[in-house]
Amino acid sequence: MSMQDKDFIGKDIVSIRELSNEEIDHILLTAKKMVEIAKGKKVVKPLDGKILGTAFFEPSTRTRLSFESAMLRLGGKCLGFSEATTTSVAKGETLADTVRMLASYSDVIVIRHKYEGAARLAAEFSDKPVINAGDGAGQHPTQTLLDLFTIKEKLGKLEGINVALIGDLKYGRTVHSLAHALAKFNANLYFVAPESLQMPDHIIEPLVEMGAKTQKFNALEDVIETCDVFYMTRIQRERFPDIQEYNKVAGIFRLNAKMLERAKKHAIVMHPLPRVNEISPDVDATKHAMYFEQAFNGVPVRMALLLLLLGGEIDA
Repeated sequence: MSMQDKDFIGKDIVSIRELSNEEIDHILLTAKKMVEIAKGKKVVKPLDGKILGTAFFEPSTRTRLSFESAMLRLGGKCLGFSEATTTSVAKGETLADTVRMLASYSDVIVIRHKYEGAARLAAEFSDKPVINAGDGAGQHPTQTLLDLFTIKEKLGKLEGINVALIGDLKYGRTVHSLAHALAKFNANLYFVAPESLQMPDHIIEPLVEMGAKTQKFNALEDVIETCDVFYMTRIQRERFPDIQEYNKVAGIFRLNAKMLERAKKHAIVMHPLPRVNEISPDVDATKHAMYFEQAFNGVPVRMALLLLLLGGEIDA
């Protein structure tokens, strides 16, 4: 085991902001070694005897299942819950006590919660490593890592690329995390959203301080010829307190194959899924569509994290 691997043992993964570029590169390199295992073409069990505890206080399909798949592919086991209503939380149990309980039953905890800061709180009360699987409009670091992995695999680099983040940039924790990570690698960021859903200033200001070049747009067509990555996001109805405000912006951006004829040949279209109307089905058949491969990449990336945090080893 290298020194870099050892440095990850027992670490909490709460925010992408706490990972250095060197640490991110190391996770992505480890994830690359996991791809064949994630596809079931190679069988290893470095985490045999280890247990993943999942605490999903908010619905999730891809994130929860990809974490469980990752643990099972590495020979470990999983326990936990996928909705708080079936747990003692419904009886009034605090988050701290739920986390303490789960930590006593498992070796690593993955938590998703509707409130920003919940993962940080969980990490304070757990003596086992905690991975943030999304907290409110806050951070979603493992989604960011799999996004970075997808971009690097397809474009060969992260540095200096032009990335359009499109859709719900106000409430979207995915784009908040990704924007920060891309700024670390000096990417150029184009924020495409209606004014009411633009990237918040408290997210942009640190990016600018890091030296990132950012621009705001309100039309998708304005960035089609410029960008290497189009990162589409869903307008999240569940984040709107007023349904009338949601109806004003629902379906405002829709990328189709005709529009992509003006894009760079190597440009890729990404989406954290689920999509609703943001991407026309005719994009699926183009070489630009990368969202399903992006979703698969969640497994090798989360395998890499579990392996590193729990000190597992595999033959390279």
